[in-house]
Amino acid sequence: MAIFASTEKMYEVLGELFNTLMKNEAVYQKYLDSNITIKFDIFDPAGYIWLTSDGKVICGEADLKPTILMTLSGDSCHKFWLKELTLPIALAKGHIKAKGPMPKVLKLLPLLKPAYEAYPEIAKKHNIA
Repeated sequence: MAIFASTEKMYEVLGELFNTLMKNEAVYQKYLDSNITIKFDIFDPAGYIWLTSDGKVICGEADLKPTILMTLSGDSCHKFWLKELTLPIALAKGHIKAKGPMPKVLKLLPLLKPAYEAYPEIAKKHNIA
């Protein structure tokens, strides 16, 4: 059974995570400076999460063109934020597929520290830890 029982639950949990990340002033400013739009195409359950070039988080469909497209399962997403799955290994094993300028993706990895710190509490709060 998938870690996220529904698309709505996934949006609730991951939406909270990404909004928490964007409330971090240092992360927010560096993300804006990158001038990229990331689309997470998530399956099991199916859904989309967008981080727009102006720092907004959108859960669901959007008429935008992503700079970077990340395709992964809800379970892989959960494991990634718990640090049970690293990006290089996930990419190598096909757990995460990425399209777009990979140097831009890798440059943003240091910005994820606050999300790694926040996710275990968020997951626990939503009973998926």
